[in-house]
Amino acid sequence: MDRLQRLFQPRSIAVVGGGAWCAQVILQCQKMGFAGAMYAVHPSRDDIAGITPLRDVAELPQPPDAVFIGVNRHATIEVVSQLARMGAGGAVCFASGFREAAHEMADGDDLQTALLAAAGDMPVLGPNCYGFLNYLDGVALWPDQHGGERVESGVALVMQSSNVAINMTMQMRGLPVAFVATVGNQAQTGLSEIGQALLANPKVTALGLYVEGIDDLAAFVDLAKVAQTMGKPIVALKVGRSEQAQQAAISHTASIAGSDAGADALLARLGIGRATSLSALLETLKLLHVVGPLASAQIASLSCSGGEASLMADTAIGTAVSFPPLQPAQRDVLRAVLGPLVALSNPLDYHTFIWGDVEAMTATYAAMMTDEIALGVVVLDFPRPDKCTSPDWDLVLEAVGRAQVQSGRPIAVLSSVVETMPEAVAQGLVAKGVLPMCGMPEALEAINVAATVGVRSAAAPAVFVPPDVVAGDVLNEAESKAALAAHGVVVPLSRRVAMKDLAKVARDLSYPLVLKGEGIAHKTEAGAVAVGLQDEAALLDAARSMPTEAFLVEEMIADTVAELLIGVVRDPAHGYVLTVAAGGVLTELLADSVNMTVPVERQETRATLTRLRIGRVLQGYRGGPAAHIEAIIDAVMAVQSYVLAETPFEVEINPLLCGPTQAIAVDALITTGDPT
Repeated sequence: MDRLQRLFQPRSIAVVGGGAWCAQVILQCQKMGFAGAMYAVHPSRDDIAGITPLRDVAELPQPPDAVFIGVNRHATIEVVSQLARMGAGGAVCFASGFREAAHEMADGDDLQTALLAAAGDMPVLGPNCYGFLNYLDGVALWPDQHGGERVESGVALVMQSSNVAINMTMQMRGLPVAFVATVGNQAQTGLSEIGQALLANPKVTALGLYVEGIDDLAAFVDLAKVAQTMGKPIVALKVGRSEQAQQAAISHTASIAGSDAGADALLARLGIGRATSLSALLETLKLLHVVGPLASAQIASLSCSGGEASLMADTAIGTAVSFPPLQPAQRDVLRAVLGPLVALSNPLDYHTFIWGDVEAMTATYAAMMTDEIALGVVVLDFPRPDKCTSPDWDLVLEAVGRAQVQSGRPIAVLSSVVETMPEAVAQGLVAKGVLPMCGMPEALEAINVAATVGVRSAAAPAVFVPPDVVAGDVLNEAESKAALAAHGVVVPLSRRVAMKDLAKVARDLSYPLVLKGEGIAHKTEAGAVAVGLQDEAALLDAARSMPTEAFLVEEMIADTVAELLIGVVRDPAHGYVLTVAAGGVLTELLADSVNMTVPVERQETRATLTRLRIGRVLQGYRGGPAAHIEAIIDAVMAVQSYVLAETPFEVEINPLLCGPTQAIAVDALITTGDPT
């Protein structure tokens, strides 16, 4: 049995404490129709929400399956210890003032350690946690109001913010919510373990996450694997940025591949959809609950207004959502139904000629649903139910239902704004297996996300979970190049040399030469790089102008098509993030980059190069020479080989000079990784 099953699906509940929040837990359980035994524990009160309290935890007649602990942080530890000794199923620790308050309370960290020791193997949510709502079984270990209701099946939500969780229960979009869990400090039981436990319930159809920080990378990867095996999609709203991922200010990579880029790369690798707002998260989960993941983001849009058709087309810009053009057979059917005055296109404005004609609307909607269409979308805004009636709108819903059955393709009903989709209408559509969507921007984002969920997870290699390391030594350029060259990175012929030996050493190399001052970060900005030096005099003049006595002199690389950056940063939350970007001194200004999670494969890297704006230059822009793509991929694979073998904190090549026959790293920087 899953270790969280007793806690999440209890037959008996106890509430310890006498505050208003404890009474609220009992009231909410009663309101939800919890059928099991309920106990209250308080040393002096005679009544808590209609229950006569026991005086001590030891007086409980049986080890309770689930306990809400609403006492102060010091007393919480003793209560947890008592419950663990008697074999309780698990507890929600409501109190704050533990590790989350370590900066304000000197004993916060110690108290959390003591809490863990007291719990032992007994599951504990929190501390600093609101608890959970089980709308499947009528359980509310929840000290506040909430907006949900009992359901037969639905999505599960795991939130790293109790207030966000409350707000999510208040949605009126027709989304069936089966379970809501908050995690607090995740002192013992984290987001990933809770997610796995909820997905195991056959009545849970999809999982939504509000993530401020991933609790444990290995556990999060396991969660994604379990979801993939079960065929249940996950969508996350990831917020927050990691300062640790940007501490290495001496490099460009750290400023490009911060924690947000790491989150993008990791979620994409794991096949977890990423929403950008709470509204988009709700809409995506609703789509996944009713329809499931989409095969593509190709849709058919239908409305009886040219304005709505234009809005749909414009709102899709910047997403992968597309509107395939109509085929001749579709045009024939649509022309016969709509007459000569309607311009046939996708998005389709079918005008109001067929408004109220169920048969004509059914034929129109069904005709748009070819095999290449992943989802049909009928734009329909309902009038206010408190001031208007809508019998004709109901006819549109009837036609949508018929067309969905006739075509065998899912069709959504989309309101332009949230307010014009009444909750009762949305709930009725879900009950009939028709998808209601609210708000064009969030609906189109949901379609975009639903077309990516799970796409990469099956074929991609397993995410590399690196050891915990912090920034160690910064290797100089020559040392960095030597380390990377040992793993296959191609570097120019070069020599390290002091000023007094510069002329003599340079005679072993072929002009033109490049001279770089050593021991200087951001050499170009410091005037410590000179290129195209044609003779000894120019070499010595350049050396005298640099603020150093130590140099790296190397042969200059010609025939360059483009410059790239290849970098890897150890993101503490998301593992190694590999960045490929337009390189050189303008890297950050150009902002042309793609981030991936290590390890990557050659095919993925090849596709990445085409996603860069500079990718057109690499392929030969306007008749120009093309870069040697396989050599670039070789360089990426070699950098990755070094990272997997040595587990550094950061690696950067900038630039990698990409030519028609080779890709050569002319500058490199490595920060080693020291174990924490």
